[in-house]
Amino acid sequence: MSHQVLKVTNERLHKMKKHYISSLKSPTPQNAAFAAKVPGCTITAYTSGKVLFQGADASREAGIWEGSPTEAKKKTATSAKKSVDTHDYSPPAQLQSLAMLGSDEAGTGDYFGPITVACTYLTPEQMKNVEHMGIRDSKTIKDPVILELAPEIMKKSTYSLLTLTNEKYNNLQVKGYNQGRMKAMMHHQAIMNVLNKCREQKLNPEGVFVDQFCQPGVYFNYLKQSGHYWQEETPIYFATKAESLHVSVAAASVIARYAFVREMDKLETSLGSPVPKGASGKVDSAAAEIIRLHGRETLKQCAKLHFANTGKAERLV
Repeated sequence: MSHQVLKVTNERLHKMKKHYISSLKSPTPQNAAFAAKVPGCTITAYTSGKVLFQGADASREAGIWEGSPTEAKKKTATSAKKSVDTHDYSPPAQLQSLAMLGSDEAGTGDYFGPITVACTYLTPEQMKNVEHMGIRDSKTIKDPVILELAPEIMKKSTYSLLTLTNEKYNNLQVKGYNQGRMKAMMHHQAIMNVLNKCREQKLNPEGVFVDQFCQPGVYFNYLKQSGHYWQEETPIYFATKAESLHVSVAAASVIARYAFVREMDKLETSLGSPVPKGASGKVDSAAAEIIRLHGRETLKQCAKLHFANTGKAERLV
């Protein structure tokens, strides 16, 4: 589903509502001035002045109100090379004021341990309650603090937490799944879980914000490969370093890291020896020790076998 976002004045907002008076939808989403449905496009206008057009004819409908999106794209093409964050799913300027779902993951660059993905939704009131906790990218917070913060965030949010075990990860990798496809599927499932919870609780999130690990088109293609599609009316946005842009993504980052740290602690207990994070030379040595003590098959239960660390460890045995 394509979409366009415009920022308009209050005067233009009133004109738009009058224009769509015969096509208005109800109930109106939280913080929205109105919502309307016309052939090929759904329009959601927020009191902040942001107007979201979604559907096959989103570009055409948006072009009625503020120039031609096609012309805007031509101008962009003549400028400097686009950054990874420049695409049709970039978040709106007033992102921080919106009550959004945020989605992030942990463990993707670590040889040992699972991949964990968390999605959180914070109401405006919950956003205020969580922001004072000083949360940010979980990679910059020490693990003991993560273990204290995450349970509090989980109490103050609507969330979903998924864990992809090493054994399942390795099986999927052998079947041809790359890590990006695995992450896309996990993010999608976590997001859908939270959206369903929001519906049950009569909550109205204003969007979904994913910490970008690939271009949106690639993300949607990963979903398509597994028979899934983004068919929600709730707009979805992507940006790198999203945890620094919205508190919901920061909250998801902390929860995902919390789950990863706990799984690593369990792994150390079961193996009876330290299991380092990351993919450094220390990891190679730890993997070699596991092979010596427990056999290579054990690595399948606790490591991502396609990482180069496996070959390095085998040469150390």
